[in-house]
Amino acid sequence: MSTLASKSYAVTPSRTVAFLGLGVMGGPMAGHLARAGHTVTVYNRTAAKAEAWAAEFGGRTAPTPRAAADGADIVFCCVGNDDDLRAIVLGTAREDGQRRDDGAFAGMREGAIFVDHTTASADVARELYAAARAAGLHFVDAPVSGGQAGAQNGALTVMCGGDPAAFDTVAPVAAAFSRAFTRLGEAGAGQLAKMVNQICIAGLVQGLAEAVAFGQKAGLDMAQVLNVIGKGAAQSWQMDNRGKTMVEGRFDFGFAVDWMRKDLGLVLDEARRNGARVPVTALVDQFYGDVQQMGGQRWDTSSLIKRL
Repeated sequence: MSTLASKSYAVTPSRTVAFLGLGVMGGPMAGHLARAGHTVTVYNRTAAKAEAWAAEFGGRTAPTPRAAADGADIVFCCVGNDDDLRAIVLGTAREDGQRRDDGAFAGMREGAIFVDHTTASADVARELYAAARAAGLHFVDAPVSGGQAGAQNGALTVMCGGDPAAFDTVAPVAAAFSRAFTRLGEAGAGQLAKMVNQICIAGLVQGLAEAVAFGQKAGLDMAQVLNVIGKGAAQSWQMDNRGKTMVEGRFDFGFAVDWMRKDLGLVLDEARRNGARVPVTALVDQFYGDVQQMGGQRWDTSSLIKRL
């Protein structure tokens, strides 16, 4: 488990919380909750990862999402996709098509809040919000931006959808791992905002890749060029954090191409539903497919330059 960057935590009442999913994002997020003084129980599909987390941060582990959620005021979650999320929340699938009773909702007390940090579809967010209400629970969709570094530094940007009262309860607790935690509307609004975020990133990274490749072909010292233009109108987070590593050909960190393609697939599905035109995003999605064919499934998203 990665060591967290130092962070000052606001003084908030200690809560009993659960965190489900301890990947490169969830592990550090749960760690910040523990460091902030909350009582944390964790669940991970690979139990050894949960045990390693508990050894570092002092929390408890649980064998199922239901057991982890038992007695928690707030249950946080960060998994891979819609299907993973349904399994965590509603229970794993059985051969007869029904679901086992090992999902988090089955273990949550009435009035508890489930906060989902997975980047998933707006449809599944609305579906699980309705299921939560029917069970006397609350559901907040809350995808994050900031990548692995943001999770480790406790500086994520979180986009939320759901009821105001549930959001207000969660916000001071989530401050342990976020620098911005904002409600943007009803259920599904957080996921839609994350799609906007990914559309912006896709275009920016492709533009940066083309610029670096162009400059290299022209014989420029691109490290020097980026240092100069990074002080002007071309400046962006991507340039500041990925421009130099693009020039150096380093792609062994950050947000993986496979995950970006999953996210852009969600964008394109939603665009087909709502009629939005996203031609650049669709093209960049194809370019990421090229990177995957080159063996770059786990490369950072800035690896778009490799195909140039």
